[in-house]
Amino acid sequence: MINIIVAFSRPEDGRNIKNILIKNGLQVTASCTSGSQVLAHADDLRSGIVVGGFRFGDMTCRQLYRQLPSGFDMLLIASPAKWSGENMGEIVCLPAPFKVCDLISSVRMIERMQSEKRRQRKSRPQERSEEDTKVIAQAKAVLISRNSMTEPDAHRYLQKCSMDSGTGIAEAARMVLSLYQ
Repeated sequence: MINIIVAFSRPEDGRNIKNILIKNGLQVTASCTSGSQVLAHADDLRSGIVVGGFRFGDMTCRQLYRQLPSGFDMLLIASPAKWSGENMGEIVCLPAPFKVCDLISSVRMIERMQSEKRRQRKSRPQERSEEDTKVIAQAKAVLISRNSMTEPDAHRYLQKCSMDSGTGIAEAARMVLSLYQ
């Protein structure tokens, strides 16, 4: 489940938003009244959403957003008079007063965006270290010279060993090298 930090300078506003989110099945990790409190909680978490107001005693929402860890997004709930005409960047803005369904759908939308970002990061192929590349090349060379394999055959063999053993191809190459040396 996603981490939600509720942040409003007036505690009663924070309590009301927190109750709405909880009643709609969302988990609120923390409730804060200052930007520094939000940052302290966010540092303990890897990602999440900050649902908050425009101004705190110690900073504005834009200053807070710039200091948040990269895995966090922000949903600003404020009167359009406070933020209209200003470039809010990547901060999602919900005009106050709002409907509960708009608040919940905005939080769910941000949650889906974060999930998609995580999925895209995981699907990117990871680059091999120079050491792993060398180990794989050495294992292929051993397989080619000792077993009269072609380079594609040696590569497929390492891939199969990797899948069979449930390890990465570099680790499979290390196993092949240890068997032949």
